[in-house]
Amino acid sequence: MARVVEKPVLQRAIYHREPVSALLAIVAGMDQPQPLTIVLLGPTASGKTALAIELAKALDLAVLNVDSRQLYLHMDVGTAKPSPAQRAEVRHELLDLREPNNPINLQEFRAIAEPAIAAEHQRRGMALLAGGSGLYIKGLTQGMQPPAVPPQPSLRAQLGALGQATCHQLLAQADPMAATRIGAADSVRTQRALEVIYATGQSLTSQQHHSPPPWRVVEFGLNPSNGRQRITERTQALYRDGLVAETQALIQRYGADLPLLQTIGYGEAKQVLTGDLNEQTAIDITTQRTCQFAKRQRTWFRRQHQPIWIGGSDPDQQCAQCLQELARVLG
Repeated sequence: MARVVEKPVLQRAIYHREPVSALLAIVAGMDQPQPLTIVLLGPTASGKTALAIELAKALDLAVLNVDSRQLYLHMDVGTAKPSPAQRAEVRHELLDLREPNNPINLQEFRAIAEPAIAAEHQRRGMALLAGGSGLYIKGLTQGMQPPAVPPQPSLRAQLGALGQATCHQLLAQADPMAATRIGAADSVRTQRALEVIYATGQSLTSQQHHSPPPWRVVEFGLNPSNGRQRITERTQALYRDGLVAETQALIQRYGADLPLLQTIGYGEAKQVLTGDLNEQTAIDITTQRTCQFAKRQRTWFRRQHQPIWIGGSDPDQQCAQCLQELARVLG
């Protein structure tokens, strides 16, 4: 069990502006009645990876991924997955869990993620989650329990043949609330919602229940004011770093109809390969789609979560802010 740290010690540490490492050590040493789960969330390209690494290094934690596309093998460039160098700095877990033609639903992800969280709680008394997939974060931190409906490959093949536009319209008629939450281009979640309706005769929304886990949760949010600029630079880097080549390799391995190849970035890269778009136009479209997606993420985080928003852009300074907020909340 971690040692008890008196509140005045925390107050003095903050007042005298102790070094980040010292203050983080104080927080890490606090005796809490429940395990602590720290969540770092925010829209795409907001700087979560860099800050997560700084927090993980300071607290001796693994970074537990909660980005739904980074769960899959061979999708590295297009998902901005942590680089080998970044993974060498701290442990990263919940990456590369499956082949992309074997989708992971929320129920399956929880079954994999919760033991990883429990292991960190056992080792350090706290765990660190980082990512931008709001539904997966909510599933873990608020105990959302989706229906236990197994994947149905034949139905998914039929839905894929209908096309995403038609499928999303069907979902809007059968479960309007789910259609509002699920993006019009998100074929994976659209198909899953329709799959649940087909198997149970009830909407996905009506079957979602919550059973909060026995953790204390502190959420930090990143939402930089220069979000569009960051997205533009990120998109240019994706194409520069080989997004088109990665897309071609995925097509060769899994076929052009792989649903994840319809997602942002990969969809435009596919059109570059077929000659329907030139690379600059693809970059422009990917940037625009990513900005739209980031807007939906921000809306979700405002409505579904209550994070402590962290300002600035320097990961070291942001880490210090997170630490001071942890000391305040836990003290």
